[in-house]
Amino acid sequence: MSAVTAPSGPPRPRVLGRSVVNVVVGLAVLYTLLPVLWLVFAATKNTDALFGSKVFGLDHFSLGQNLSDLFAMDDGIYGRWYLNSLLYAVVGAAVGAFISVACGYAFDKYAFRHKEKLFGLVLAAVMVPQTVLALPLYLMASGTGLVNTFWAVFVPVLFNPFGVYLGRIFSQGYVPDEVLEAARVDGAGELTTYARVSLRMLGPGLVTVFLFQLTSIWNNFFLPMVMLSDQHLYPVSLGLYSWNSSATVSPEYYPVVITGSLLAVLPLILAFVLLQRFWRSGLTAGAVK
Repeated sequence: MSAVTAPSGPPRPRVLGRSVVNVVVGLAVLYTLLPVLWLVFAATKNTDALFGSKVFGLDHFSLGQNLSDLFAMDDGIYGRWYLNSLLYAVVGAAVGAFISVACGYAFDKYAFRHKEKLFGLVLAAVMVPQTVLALPLYLMASGTGLVNTFWAVFVPVLFNPFGVYLGRIFSQGYVPDEVLEAARVDGAGELTTYARVSLRMLGPGLVTVFLFQLTSIWNNFFLPMVMLSDQHLYPVSLGLYSWNSSATVSPEYYPVVITGSLLAVLPLILAFVLLQRFWRSGLTAGAVK
């Protein structure tokens, strides 16, 4: 009597599918990291090596000289640009996140006339490109005398329709109505309930909105280009663009532009590394809800 033998080995289609997925993921990772690696290596090269064919080589290392030239170029204006970007992005994202979460909380927890219609307008505003709003914002700033000032760039970034949408989602997922009713029964007013109860529960959502706002404001380019003509008010993105335009005539700008670009991505990386725990939990709660 012969024993029945089971077929050995996993099915070939499954192995082939995993291989295809791994190849696609590997190509996506390479596509994402290759420009970053080029930026890291190119920031260590001088002008001659930068235009050579050995950008990824370890020779011609001149990162220290490039950093020195970067902060000495044009009387050290890059440091001013960097501080401007930190002020626009960090303060603007923090204030904008509080505004967005508060608006989303109001849409979720309070009943008022035409609430859903107004929220529909907020969702419609999410689909409007920011470049379309640049000219109306410029005309409004011109009418109030704010063109070529700090406020012309800072005020518009405080209001983000997508942040309001996220604020409502997080409010639905994090703040139970029963907790608010208990606070009201204990005699807490609406502002006290929001500040001492709801806002603490909305912490992960607040961090998530802050990160989205921070990335958007830090990479903002078109609005400062329209609003500003004083180089001392430029953010890093617009300042590097002006240097890159000058590099076609003066090649010595190329190394400082690349080194400045490398430094420009560091705050975003640092923010995501430090706040990723809150960001992940926030996105998970929003997705589950």
